[in-house]
Amino acid sequence: DALECRAHNENIRTGKLIILPSSFQGSPPHMQQNYQDAMTMVRKFGKPDLFLTFTCNPSWSEILNSMEGVQRPEDRPDIIRGLPHAHILLTLDSESKIRTKDDIDKFVSAELPDPCTDLRLFQIVTKCMIHGPCGTININSPCMRDGQCCKSFPKQFKDDTEENVNGYPIYRRRATEPVQVGKYSIDNRWVVPYNPWLLKKFNAHINVEVCASVKSVKYLYKYVYKGHDAASVKIQKEGALDHDEILSFVEGRYVSAPEAM
Repeated sequence: DALECRAHNENIRTGKLIILPSSFQGSPPHMQQNYQDAMTMVRKFGKPDLFLTFTCNPSWSEILNSMEGVQRPEDRPDIIRGLPHAHILLTLDSESKIRTKDDIDKFVSAELPDPCTDLRLFQIVTKCMIHGPCGTININSPCMRDGQCCKSFPKQFKDDTEENVNGYPIYRRRATEPVQVGKYSIDNRWVVPYNPWLLKKFNAHINVEVCASVKSVKYLYKYVYKGHDAASVKIQKEGALDHDEILSFVEGRYVSAPEAM
């Protein structure tokens, strides 16, 4: 119907229609079906409780130990190209559900830890969990779009956590004395939300967000099942509108060398 409607609007006849079935793994119909399956699970079991974005730390000892001689991490793109990362949704058991602002503060922090009481956590947060900085401090930061940070940093100071604002809480960020991180003076407005236990366990960038709605589910599966980069050029006869999903999948797909591995 969509093809016929498009052909009618363009005043051309309908050409060949070739469908790539959802049984073909990795095809757009297969990805769409996986998304629908995921949303069915959400309907049955409810929304997840935590959304984690876990990014590899190129300074992990396992990576550094794999370097031969005087190699640097950037010399081994086959290992750390693009900083391998994972998006994870977690559903907690009924006894551990996040129900109050105090529960949110137990799971997630958006503040600099006290170096006097937990120096290791302070070092990891200042190394792995500081956004930018950007804005007027650094207008050339990659997150800048039309003069504004696309991640809305720096955040506002806030004495208490606020629940469910557009699907996510607004975390507590108290106004404290800034600390020197590199050449910048940093305070709690620049801290990416994290879980202290996970940071000390894995020593990497792990953004932890409390899910207040199903928006995170839609974002995650849209991210995973959005399909591959594609680019193609072809010569097509005028007067007919063909729709060949197999040709689009085979000839239009762009896969870089690390992805192919």
